Order: sequence, then C-alpha cells, then structure tokens
Amino acid sequence: MFGVDPTKLFILAVLAAFLLGPTRMTAAAAWLGATVRQLRAFTEAAKQRARDEIGEEFDDIPWKALDPRQYNPRRIIADAILAPPTVPQGVDPPANPAPRPSVPAPTAPFPDDR
Repeated sequence: MFGVDPTKLFILAVLAAFLLGPTRMTAAAAWLGATVRQLRAFTEAAKQRARDEIGEEFDDIPWKALDPRQYNPRRIIADAILAPPTVPQGVDPPANPAPRPSVPAPTAPFPDDR
C-alpha cells in the first residue's frame, strides 16, 4: 500500500494522535473513513463503467502487462537496436541492398562560420 509497511503506519498513527489530540482524533478518523469509502466507490464505479463499455473482452485484457511500472525505456531501445531487421509482409527483400552512404566525420566539434 503506497510503500508503507505496518511499522511506518503505526508511527504515523501515533504521530497523528499527538498532533490532533483526543478531541479532534475522532473527527479525523471519521473523515478518513469516509474518504476511503468514497475512493473505493469511485474506483468500483469506474471499473464497472469500463467493463460495461468494453464488454466481454474486459476480462481478457492482460492488465498486469499494461502496468506502467514495467515500462523501461532502456530495455525497449536495446531490444529495438539488437532486434534483426524485419521485412513487411508482401515485400520481397532486395537481393543486393544498396550500401548506405557514408557520412563524413566532422573535423571540429563547432565549425567556424566566419
């Protein structure tokens, strides 16, 4: 839960008890409970709406694969660079591919344009 283990949660609760005091603690706990219930109701409503709009395929979607925490741009670029070149379907690869033109190396990092 947001990277908060039980020890940190206990420390936060004790700190809140000291800061809020016994009179405001009950109101704060009631507010926190109502906020969590509203958040759960909102997420359930959003999930149900998505399920209604997408239809039967909703349960077939690989949600774990779509997790943005799995996005690693370095791995994606390395896979793209190291992957063999692909030829689109229906196109025959050329027998003798044309050589790529060579680009001359710059003589100086910043040429003088005077």
